[in-house]
Amino acid sequence: MEDQREALRKIITTLAVKNEEIQSFIYSLKQMLLNVEANSAKVQEDLEAEFQSLFSLLEELKEGMLMKIKQDRASRTYELQNQLAACTRALESSEELLETANQTLQATDRGDFPQAAKQIKDGVTMAPAFRLSLKAKVSDNMSHLMVDFAQERRMLQALKFLPVPSAPVIDLAESLVADNCVTLVWRMPDEDSKIDHYVLEYRRTNFEGPPRLKEDHPWMVVEGIRQTEYTLTGLKFDMKYMNFRVKACNKAVAGEFSEPVTLETPAFMFRLDASTSHQNLRVDDLSVEWDAMGGKVQDIKAREKDGKGRTASPVNSPARGTPSPKRMPSGRGGRDRFTAESYTVLGDTLIDGGEHYWEVRYEPDSKAFGVGVAYRSLGRFEQLGKTAASWCLHVNNWLQASCPSTMPVPNSCCTPSRPSSRSHCCQPSRCGVAASR
Repeated sequence: MEDQREALRKIITTLAVKNEEIQSFIYSLKQMLLNVEANSAKVQEDLEAEFQSLFSLLEELKEGMLMKIKQDRASRTYELQNQLAACTRALESSEELLETANQTLQATDRGDFPQAAKQIKDGVTMAPAFRLSLKAKVSDNMSHLMVDFAQERRMLQALKFLPVPSAPVIDLAESLVADNCVTLVWRMPDEDSKIDHYVLEYRRTNFEGPPRLKEDHPWMVVEGIRQTEYTLTGLKFDMKYMNFRVKACNKAVAGEFSEPVTLETPAFMFRLDASTSHQNLRVDDLSVEWDAMGGKVQDIKAREKDGKGRTASPVNSPARGTPSPKRMPSGRGGRDRFTAESYTVLGDTLIDGGEHYWEVRYEPDSKAFGVGVAYRSLGRFEQLGKTAASWCLHVNNWLQASCPSTMPVPNSCCTPSRPSSRSHCCQPSRCGVAASR
């Protein structure tokens, strides 16, 4: 009996859940019916407004063309009427001369005939009829004001609702990752003159497996792009990869997103090699502190164990990445690599080509420091950036109460070259940091 009751309870629960689902679906259908009515009324209003705008434009064009016909007709009528009046006056004058000449010729009195004949001859010479052009000044042909709307008629007959734009195709060969910027280039698979703008979305990720979209990072949106390329600036290379996708929009609707692509930043992480540091520096992987007592304790083995998971950027980046630097073997022992006032520590990365970027964060009470690159031949007594064996950016704030809030050190370009040369690769070099009190 209890089993039957329990089974009946399950049936009731199932029915109740199903009833709720059906009720929710019914509500959704009713809402969709209302939306269909509202949306169809909206698009109908928009269509009528578009046609009214088209009618207004056609009416405006018609008025302009009619005005042109009226102006041309008035101009030609004026010219022809003036010429007609001139010809009428010339004809009247010529008829008077003709009548006078006939009367003179028939006169019986021959005494004044020579004088009358001379007067008639002079009158003919000065008559308007002989100075009048008998060619119309304007033509009566108005065919130059005829129109042919065959092409426009075909265009109007081809009017239809806007199609959904195709998905753009991102061109990895033309895209570029460099100088803390990413330039993305794309194209449309088919020519579409109705495209109004593009929408770009991007997000950062560290996932290395294709298509590198498994992380739930939110997409950042850039709207209103009018060209088929866009450059993101001011980026920080604190992640290895960045996902991109683009969609095209016309006036009415947006198309599907392009296939997402992932561009790799040519950035890398390096650690500080504590075995190369000066006696008065306390080094911990990515940080350097001044230790006046020289009492630092270096746990190199622990640091090496911690660094096993760190790798350089991939060699073949789809966005023109540069080959990754190489890790230096930790073969230099002892804490006397730098002595005297060469308060320096080297990084564990060998740079043998390309351009590289890094960020430096410092404590507010820091007084002076330098960061740069050095040849492997940097002497133990040489200060970073003070000889031809190294190059660095140096900040000195001993005369200030504290360091300024901004310095020209973060995101600096590390180019392994001699200070007096612009060559990008003279010989292998290592990143280094110099600290001061």
